[in-house]
Amino acid sequence: MTKKLIERIFGTRNPKTSKSPIQNVESSPGKPKGELDSLVAFAYNLVGDKTARFLPIFKDMDQNLLTSGLRTNFKAYVSLTLLGSLLITLSTGIVTSLLLVMFKVPFMSALLFGVGLALFTSALSVIAFYLYPIYCSDKHKRELDDELPFTTGYMSILASAGVSPEKIFRSLATLSAPLAASSEAGDIFKNVTLFGMDIISALEKASTRTPSQKLRDMLEGIISTIHTGGSLSKFLRERFKTHMKLKRVSLKKFSDSLSMLSEIYVALLLTGPLLFIIMLSVMTVLGGGALMGLSSELLLNILTYVVIPVGAMVFLIILDTASPKW
Repeated sequence: MTKKLIERIFGTRNPKTSKSPIQNVESSPGKPKGELDSLVAFAYNLVGDKTARFLPIFKDMDQNLLTSGLRTNFKAYVSLTLLGSLLITLSTGIVTSLLLVMFKVPFMSALLFGVGLALFTSALSVIAFYLYPIYCSDKHKRELDDELPFTTGYMSILASAGVSPEKIFRSLATLSAPLAASSEAGDIFKNVTLFGMDIISALEKASTRTPSQKLRDMLEGIISTIHTGGSLSKFLRERFKTHMKLKRVSLKKFSDSLSMLSEIYVALLLTGPLLFIIMLSVMTVLGGGALMGLSSELLLNILTYVVIPVGAMVFLIILDTASPKW
């Protein structure tokens, strides 16, 4: 029975047509594809040897890159940051100055304004490059935490069938519908199979790279269980039950937060604009339609085409950030 279950999970391989386990992990949909590789390589080849003096400025970026899943070298990413910021700064300054000159603005005024805007854009671009790994790391952390109960449940089923830890992580890495932890599982399997690490060393390395504290605790628990010779299936079942309880609590909190957000949305973007329109109409009838020097027609246009759309977008972003994926 156990043998049939393992064969259903891993399948039977034809050596002439099927891929090796490492190739399966590499081609897994859960593996990040490194979409910045070509740009990073170009930037590193161009300015990589000139970035040594700037590395201490971006020293906090190194750990963020490790946990972001970008698979990019620290020095190479700093090269991309510097080159990208320089190109954005130059293009902004030149284009802005030329446009102002075309609109009959004096040359010196256009040049000064272009330089000022270019410096401002340079600061924004450096900040954007700095924050991008943080954003990727936080996004990956939320996905890992959301899916961790299902990841743990899947692993506990395999462990109960007597599957070894290496094959458990291989199966998790090559799922047709990958989980967020599939990339971490792929790294663990490759470190064991390709680089000759033992499973404990591979798990320790993965625990230092993951942005999720919950997944890190689970990996460290697996390490302790293997060290002590305990039952891995029992440990994973207990973790599955714990994570499901925490998932129910988080969903209850999200339900309470959603009800509060809905009340705020109704008050600010439904009732508020309606009351403001009524107030403007009454003021116009009484002969005092202007507010803060702005006409009632202009205020209505600002409310309709700026305030309400921007407010709706802000609420959508907040809702997407706060809502669980599962």
